[in-house]
Amino acid sequence: MAVLMLAAGAAMASAGSVQAETVLGATPPAELNPAELPEADLAVQAKPADQWTGLLNRSSLLGDMGGLRSSLGQHGITLGLSETSEYLSNVSGGLKHGGEYHGVTTLTLGLDTQRAGLWEGGTANVSVLDIHGDSFSADHVGSLQTASGTEAEATTRLWEAWFQQKLFDGKADVKIGQQSIDQEFMVSQYAGTFMGTMFGWPAIPSYDMTAGGPAYPLSGLGVRLRGRLSDQLTMLGGVFAGDPAGTSNSDAQQANKHGTAFNLHGGSLWISELQYGLNQPGDGQLDDGKPKGLPGTYKLGAWYQTARFGDQRYDDTGLSLADANSSGNAAQHRGNYSIYAVADQMVWRPAEDSSRTLNAFTRLMWAPGDRNQISFSANAGVTLTAPFDGRDSDVAGLAVGYVKVGNHLREYDQDTATANGNPLYPVRRDETFVEATYQYQITPWWQLQGDVQYTLKPGGGAVSSNDSTQTQRIPNAWVLGVKTVITF
Repeated sequence: MAVLMLAAGAAMASAGSVQAETVLGATPPAELNPAELPEADLAVQAKPADQWTGLLNRSSLLGDMGGLRSSLGQHGITLGLSETSEYLSNVSGGLKHGGEYHGVTTLTLGLDTQRAGLWEGGTANVSVLDIHGDSFSADHVGSLQTASGTEAEATTRLWEAWFQQKLFDGKADVKIGQQSIDQEFMVSQYAGTFMGTMFGWPAIPSYDMTAGGPAYPLSGLGVRLRGRLSDQLTMLGGVFAGDPAGTSNSDAQQANKHGTAFNLHGGSLWISELQYGLNQPGDGQLDDGKPKGLPGTYKLGAWYQTARFGDQRYDDTGLSLADANSSGNAAQHRGNYSIYAVADQMVWRPAEDSSRTLNAFTRLMWAPGDRNQISFSANAGVTLTAPFDGRDSDVAGLAVGYVKVGNHLREYDQDTATANGNPLYPVRRDETFVEATYQYQITPWWQLQGDVQYTLKPGGGAVSSNDSTQTQRIPNAWVLGVKTVITF
């Protein structure tokens, strides 16, 4: 790996304005299109200078891997391998100054049944994660909106294993198997540019679904249906195992450490999403053969989970959980639910064929505050692609995230202050997260990203673990980060 990084460093010095498709997403990519194979290494028999040029311009670092990818492709099989590495450092405030490295290697195998000589419209996918390094946010910042979407417990785990079949001449499809629903539901195209966790998988499902829901680094068994209702409207819906951890263990990732629990207990998770595409290619919204305006995507969705969820304030006798006479057993609520809306809109482009675009996104979510730690969350931001001449694949972005603590949890903190005779005990209310980032596409297979984050009232204004008097909140925190993604 050291040799690889040295070679890539030399590539950065020479790459200049190499154009490539930007890699987006706060979590590792899961889905493959088996019809699209990485390009072969066309420079194998060329002169040394041409070999170097071929290395810089190929879509993946290893190219055709000595003919392996081409050979697999003849049988409908695709092979993907990528490494995401990050270093984050808390330079001010929070719980502890200093930094940590963490990363994830993603291996994916895809199968196109038609190219394999079987039947039309079938696609299979298996993905494995090797997560390494140390988590950062819990020890250094204490935030609800954690600093990185790749932070997770170090292990090697099965992530996804599913089969998808097109139906009705491609107007619908069904996917069955182990799925990470953050790859399709609640997704914001432009929010995926940012490193912060909640710009990928939002705060409400992260904290309110059992074990954080079937989303990276976990996944769950389920069935997903998708159908195109018109040129502009698409309906997405599914039912999934409600508890991806597979146990009542409070550490969900440890409980399902290798992703092979395949749990079908703990209720079920039902989710649906209506998607509207504005000025999308092939949607019929044309003027003289061209789109009438700038493209956008708008989504409205909801989820419901069938299980029991503990009240955040009251016990099963009606007393506050902070009361010395409490049974300690939270009152139970039947089911849990949330509604959400997502908007992605390109707002400016100097010319129709220009790579430079200004894009905006917003994502709003609500859930009941009696049984949930978070009752409202919001993301909003802007991204600018091709911010400089000759840097068509670079992206600059500025975004803000906001979470509101549920009313019963706020009242529990107030009860705790009363029970302890400590009127200065902090009451958790809300947290605001701001991130500025820049993605630099060094080569088509290598991306480097710099990041600055500021968290206002980490933990929603939680008491600092460094304060023995239990009167001081966690100080506001500044975090600096760097991320690199290499596609092999």
